[in-house]
Amino acid sequence: MSSTAVTSRFVLKGEDVTLDVQKPDIQEETIFEWKFKREDNVVRLVKDEVFVFTNYRGRVEFSSEDYSLLLKSLTEADSGVYTAVLFGDKDMKVFLNVSRVSPVHLTVKPVSSSSDSCNVTVTCSSQDSSISSTLTCDGEDCSLEGGERSEVTASAATIKVYLLNGSAICNHSNQVSWREDRKEIDPLCLLSSGKTLTVIPSSAIIRQHFSLCIVFQKLSG
Repeated sequence: MSSTAVTSRFVLKGEDVTLDVQKPDIQEETIFEWKFKREDNVVRLVKDEVFVFTNYRGRVEFSSEDYSLLLKSLTEADSGVYTAVLFGDKDMKVFLNVSRVSPVHLTVKPVSSSSDSCNVTVTCSSQDSSISSTLTCDGEDCSLEGGERSEVTASAATIKVYLLNGSAICNHSNQVSWREDRKEIDPLCLLSSGKTLTVIPSSAIIRQHFSLCIVFQKLSG
């Protein structure tokens, strides 16, 4: 058994996606099926007759032309492994891993401060990753140690922390969606120095977008 291809795709929650396999040579006595998580039957093809199982009626479409499976209006519950099985000849499997971009949170921890400068540690955290950097402000100039920081998470998304227009920004994104949290720099330095404000502007932003990360791996015997 050998692996022939691995493809990563990102799909927004609520959109459709088509799972493709190389069309097999179907004999009259063979049965073709799409399964979910190895045990939940989705579609079965027997002697040119297509049967969609109850839980998937109205949610999927099967193509008798190329044996592809269309999944409609994806949700988080669609996460798992989809397998295309050809009984009587050989099995073909498509592994489908679905995940969504998790929320992010920007936290601030004071390091040091004086009358004309401040240092704070900013930490950008997601569900499966976290990065930190030191923010230094001297007069009107502020900078992150080492500049913008970013890394690729275990779910193939990117998490990064950077400065823009007077704010420290924490961003978590992939090809189709993103989430963000930000804090204005001036209040951060005032809090670091122990001073108080009557009103502290808040500009935290969390974008409520979701995505489905789909990883295909075709295996043939």
